[in-house]
Amino acid sequence: MTNYSNVDFWEEDRPHDECGVFGVYAPGRDVARLSFFALYALQHRGQEAAGIVVGDGRRTHAHKGLGLVSQVFNETNLSPLQGHLAVGHTRYSTTGGQHIRNVQPYLIETMYGSLGLAHNGNLTNALTLRQKLLERGVGLSSTSDTELMTQILASPPEVWGAIGLQVDNDTDDKWIVRIRAMMAAVEGAYSLAILTKDAIYAVRDPHGLRPLSLGKLAEGYVVASETCALSTIGADYERYVQPGEIVRIDANGLTSYQGIEPAPKRSLCVFEYVYFARPDSILDGQVIHKVRQNMGRQMAREASVDADIVIGVPDSATPAAIGYSLESGIAFSEGLTKNRYIGRTFIQPDDVLRRESVRLKYNALTSNLEGKRVVLVDDSIVRGNTSRPLVQLIRDGGAKEVHVRVSSPPVKHPCFMGVDMATYKELIAHKMDIQGICEHIGADSLDYLSLPGMLQAIQETVGFENTYCTACFSGDYPIKIPDWLFAESRDKMLFEGVWGN
Repeated sequence: MTNYSNVDFWEEDRPHDECGVFGVYAPGRDVARLSFFALYALQHRGQEAAGIVVGDGRRTHAHKGLGLVSQVFNETNLSPLQGHLAVGHTRYSTTGGQHIRNVQPYLIETMYGSLGLAHNGNLTNALTLRQKLLERGVGLSSTSDTELMTQILASPPEVWGAIGLQVDNDTDDKWIVRIRAMMAAVEGAYSLAILTKDAIYAVRDPHGLRPLSLGKLAEGYVVASETCALSTIGADYERYVQPGEIVRIDANGLTSYQGIEPAPKRSLCVFEYVYFARPDSILDGQVIHKVRQNMGRQMAREASVDADIVIGVPDSATPAAIGYSLESGIAFSEGLTKNRYIGRTFIQPDDVLRRESVRLKYNALTSNLEGKRVVLVDDSIVRGNTSRPLVQLIRDGGAKEVHVRVSSPPVKHPCFMGVDMATYKELIAHKMDIQGICEHIGADSLDYLSLPGMLQAIQETVGFENTYCTACFSGDYPIKIPDWLFAESRDKMLFEGVWGN
């Protein structure tokens, strides 16, 4: 039976990034409280579970649970988390399921003391790693690939030589050696915040698929999935952890190590620009809101239409709608208001309310829509399960025409790097062409931003050419994806929770 206290009863047609991570080394500060507010700022990256591990150099304390950050933590359970270094995590599960055993950060004891790990991403060779650990007699308590990484770090690094590992012993930091061993063994997407007895480590995969930023406090340093978390706790943004880099944060400040050779091309997930990142976060030196506005401008150049007003699906598509309006000269207006709390309720709706779930989430502003030809801007259409009722809601609000414009290309391919778009059968653009989707959602017209246009809009805004993972649009994966992940028979494995965090 589904626990509706911890999941949305109405599944919004958006991809979900699996989690947000945070780490802090700050003697003299209440690092548990800093972690709480940082995770609060990262709540959009994961809304099903949260956890914090705090250390003082001798002992570690942890608290984690299912629910929103504000539901998991309170003054009573934060106060025992005393120390000067911490890691935190907020989670959205795609395959491991909503069980407390899958909630991060993971915390175990090793021969070098406590080890805490918070992970954003997915490993594509998790089944191989899982089998290797089980053969070594390692007992696994969860269905998360994050636990696999934790156990690899706790293992003697030389045991991974059986799968081609060359252990680098050029440092006397035993954790650097083990992190390098882990990076050589795993494949896929990972941004990590790691807690040990004396330090915090920030680690990013060689492709840079998931973001990881560094910030400076007066008393120390922090690491976070997005810069919005740095701003929330008063940290100054320094830079992003580079692909393949390990950053150690301790009493000596920041120390950088090359963990593994970076891939020839950086492959940051382009959906960070489309939807994942908060609009006030900074990527590639530019505020996300400005990038999304320019994507809307480019869409207006590619897919113009005669209309009276432009509206966005709140809140994520609002910047693109503003950009479309500015470029087209069509007035921007509000056409939908969003109830930000109805989707996460302790009471299950009855069947009638479930059928009306879009109306529970949104209300049409009829005074703005009456008799108008409307351009409805959305940032993406993944499954197509909410676009039709949204179009109908706007028509019922009095709109004469509804023209849908999407500020990203059609999502045609699954993602295996930490986003819940894992099967072809879920993706409407894989099954239908644009005209078919238009008819399915009941719009007068439908168009998407082209892939070249999207990349051009990003490049124009950030001011330089870069490379991104566009696999969900193009099918061009930056890493080799095992054949079994594409097979429909893998659903049983996913259900049983042997892949993904």
